[in-house]
Amino acid sequence: MNILCIGNSFSQDSTRYLQSIARADGYNLNVCNLYVGGCTLGQHYQFMLTGERAYELEYNGELTKFKVSLKEALTNREWDYVSFQQASHKCTDYESYQPYLEKLCEYAKLHCPKAKIIIHQTWAYEDGSNRLCNMLGYNKQEEMFADLEKAYAKATKETDADLVVKSGKLMQILIKKGVAPIHRDTFHLSYGIGRYASALLWYKTLTEASVDSNTFRDFDEETDEKTVRIIIDSVEELLK
Repeated sequence: MNILCIGNSFSQDSTRYLQSIARADGYNLNVCNLYVGGCTLGQHYQFMLTGERAYELEYNGELTKFKVSLKEALTNREWDYVSFQQASHKCTDYESYQPYLEKLCEYAKLHCPKAKIIIHQTWAYEDGSNRLCNMLGYNKQEEMFADLEKAYAKATKETDADLVVKSGKLMQILIKKGVAPIHRDTFHLSYGIGRYASALLWYKTLTEASVDSNTFRDFDEETDEKTVRIIIDSVEELLK
């Protein structure tokens, strides 16, 4: 299975462990992430128009030394899935999604007619953070999540996407269960718990495989087994 993520640091977070989780189950999965920090759908659209080699290519969770254009990435191989997401600072405002998302999906289908479209639902910022309160004007992260959930649901419907990966919803579930730290800097996912949770959700969404017995534990920071089990159970519950 080949997956291409057209995103930013949030897709980088979510795919860090994805291939390794699949490999632990003996599943052949490869994932490429097109990285431009903070890249919005509008910026992706501009890169589509210009053909600029703006993206740092990441392969199976690791940075490469290659810079690629959107077209070069889309035509590099036969992709099974192509994913899109809005930048976190714009994700609550659906007016920022269109017409860019629709045009990007059309462009992906033009070059990858067999690929299915994924909408990747990103997550809310940490409670009390400067980005949450001062940049976006929310009092609580639940408010941000409610707005981004509505925006992503509308994006999924209007693009007739094949799948949605609800990373934001999963983070809300984990926060309510007391799992921490979800974030490492109040907005990106933590190197252990947060990245693992999102990648595990991606894996199960894509393959529909049970993750109950998945043995991957090679995290970039220490993570205890009790927390891992809560994450596994939460992913299974979310997608049951």
